[in-house]
Amino acid sequence: MNEDQACVEAALRGELLYGDDFGQEEIDAWFEEEREGYFNLHRAGRPVPGAYEFGALAQQHGFRWLPACTFDHALGIGSADGAELAPLAPRTRRISILEPSEGYSLSSIGGTPVTYVKPHPSGRLPFPAGTCDLIVGFNVLHHVPNVSTVIGEMYRVLEPGGFVLLREPTHSMGDWRTPRRGLTPRERGIPLKMFREIVQRARFQIVRETRCMFSLTSRLAWFWPEKVWRSNGVVMLDRLLCALPVWPDVYHARNAIQKLRPTSVAYVLSKPRTAANARPAT
Repeated sequence: MNEDQACVEAALRGELLYGDDFGQEEIDAWFEEEREGYFNLHRAGRPVPGAYEFGALAQQHGFRWLPACTFDHALGIGSADGAELAPLAPRTRRISILEPSEGYSLSSIGGTPVTYVKPHPSGRLPFPAGTCDLIVGFNVLHHVPNVSTVIGEMYRVLEPGGFVLLREPTHSMGDWRTPRRGLTPRERGIPLKMFREIVQRARFQIVRETRCMFSLTSRLAWFWPEKVWRSNGVVMLDRLLCALPVWPDVYHARNAIQKLRPTSVAYVLSKPRTAANARPAT
């Protein structure tokens, strides 16, 4: 087994986050493969124009935990057509969307002005420090190699007292060395323990960490297409199911039993207002 094979096998065991230690040449190659990946999978458009298929999930595990205030500058990381940000529009003065695809473009969401910005493969965010008071990243970090860098950049551009909402898969999503139906070439989940460590190392305060998206819940889409994660009742039931302490803690499932587990985590994070309250790097 060569060094790269050993690295992949360790990643499939959840012992490391594949891609997080790549050099710039490898990162650039990954970036190019993923640039239009999501758009190409969804180029036919949403079944309901403007509808966000994970609306209840975003509300229950994210938006409802934000303070009742007006945000000055919200940043959507990989927010595509911006549908996921629509609930924030009435309470946000301006929105920026960091999006690599050329296929998405709009000038406003619910009357709030929107600016699209192209990301850099390095993971560095093209914003000055402390210029956003809210950052939303739903199901996007598992598409990038250098997760640690991007999360560190989120902390840098977030103003003290600001909030970050994240939701990401915490299972492997299959062996990414071979094509997988319905998935982009490079996406892979982020092992929960490593995700938590990356967030803490970036000095974020974890307001909430919630497991979600039990592996069988999504099967309801067979009978209720495109409505599963837009139902508050389903999301509440899913949260209770995911909270049961009986599921296998396995990153890369190799049999049907191991596949029975929560597949994602939702975070509500904040940046401490003063350095004295900041979590020390580990």
